[in-house]
Amino acid sequence: MTLENSSAARPAPPLAPRVQGTVRIVGSGLLGASIGHALRALGVDVALDDTSPSQLRLAIDYGAGRAARDDDDPALIVVAVPPDVTADVIERELRRHPQAVVTDVASVKLQPLRRLRERGVDLTHYIGSHPLAGRERGGAIAARADIFVGRPWVVCRDEETPARDLALVEGLALDLGATPLEMTPEEHDAAVALMSHVPQLIASLLAARFVDAPDGFLRLAGQGVRDTTRIAASAPELWVQILGANAAPVASVLDAVAGDLADVADALRAPEAPGARRSIADTIKRGNEGVERLPGKHGQNRRFETVVVMVDDRPGQLGRLFGDLGDLEVNVEDLRLEHSPGALFGLAEISVVPSAVRPAIAGLESRGWKIASTTHD
Repeated sequence: MTLENSSAARPAPPLAPRVQGTVRIVGSGLLGASIGHALRALGVDVALDDTSPSQLRLAIDYGAGRAARDDDDPALIVVAVPPDVTADVIERELRRHPQAVVTDVASVKLQPLRRLRERGVDLTHYIGSHPLAGRERGGAIAARADIFVGRPWVVCRDEETPARDLALVEGLALDLGATPLEMTPEEHDAAVALMSHVPQLIASLLAARFVDAPDGFLRLAGQGVRDTTRIAASAPELWVQILGANAAPVASVLDAVAGDLADVADALRAPEAPGARRSIADTIKRGNEGVERLPGKHGQNRRFETVVVMVDDRPGQLGRLFGDLGDLEVNVEDLRLEHSPGALFGLAEISVVPSAVRPAIAGLESRGWKIASTTHD
């Protein structure tokens, strides 16, 4: 059978997007431009608007959409602006386009909703939402169409939300490869306080300890400290707004963490005292239990094993490693790279399903790879 006649060789036709018509995106930063890129890849007409002419031109130049026009008749409007102006922009868009469905992607949901209700704005066609996606860098230059793939996208409906409007916002999330999850605004803000906002603060507080640390200390930095402080590179200006808008839930979690830290510090001041070592061990154990509850790839509650492969610091080695894993039919669920300064090799930590560990190790070693370690028993 020739390649031309093989139905298996033909790519599947692209699925029609769930979102039809023009999508107006107000705000052309990281999230707004990323949504634009993803929708345009599906053939959706994207109209961009931004109070910053330079940011708007940059997003358009990178292909996130076209400039909005006065005669646009959008079916869906996505507000992607900083939290301190989210309510103002939502109100403006609802009044300007009364037939359109308006959603926003702000990381705090309750404060904008309260402000809109206090102003008496008709919220029939407004649905708050929030994609749990992002990068350490912001702006249109950092935008990517794939940052939503496999990520949760919270949708905050209420009893008065028309089914058609809800389907449009959930369709947007599905078109972008995200997983829609329904929550109330209160549930959302409590959840992101624990899963996003407090981790940001703790990462920043830890990284701040490095400012006055001796250079010799910093040379010992390994992947653990880099993983723990990765998000500390985030923009302070944006986080001041986010944390201010979600202050009470964040403070509640911080108070609990502060209590735990005080207990551990007390135990370490007298490690030989009765119960001190148990207190420390229980702290680590509770952390183990918490990590076990985190969903894995694509939101699955599924655990993976890790195979650590030594990779020579030469061009093409990672490509060869992935080629060999493909030949072995080993699916890589996650990948982390570690490279110590001055070393002639790096470590590729590959997460796979437990049943793939032994075949992966045997196959890779037969191809000349050195296995540094594995979490498999």
